[in-house]
Amino acid sequence: MNIAFIAHDRKKDEMVNFVIAYEQVFKDHTLYSTGTTGTRIMEQTDLQVQRFMSGPLGGDQQIGAMVAKDEMDLIIFLRDPLMAQPHEPDITALLRLCDVQGIPVATNIATAELLTNALARGEFGWRELVHKYKPGEWQS
Repeated sequence: MNIAFIAHDRKKDEMVNFVIAYEQVFKDHTLYSTGTTGTRIMEQTDLQVQRFMSGPLGGDQQIGAMVAKDEMDLIIFLRDPLMAQPHEPDITALLRLCDVQGIPVATNIATAELLTNALARGEFGWRELVHKYKPGEWQS
């Protein structure tokens, strides 16, 4: 599975602690992240994370491009609801794409934990079917 991590500045510690707690679940997946969040995850775990630009510099849009191409399976985006973000239109666009494409996205730690536990139990099998039967790509 392709999994992306995004965290606003005041949520980065929470994200790192979350990923440390679930490192064994994430180690078998392909991981992506916006800039600083990915760096901090790699510094404090043994995980490899493909980093995109910082969110305000286009990282949210880079992840959004993967969502639009149905190349992302899960996003954990710890947002700071109490702080205005200068790139709010990019955030809204990313969340909209997730809704359009049916990509699970957690925007708080409680939902992140539920989705991660579902991932650990193998309950994301439907995503494999989505990839197997993409329109125009019938496979037997």
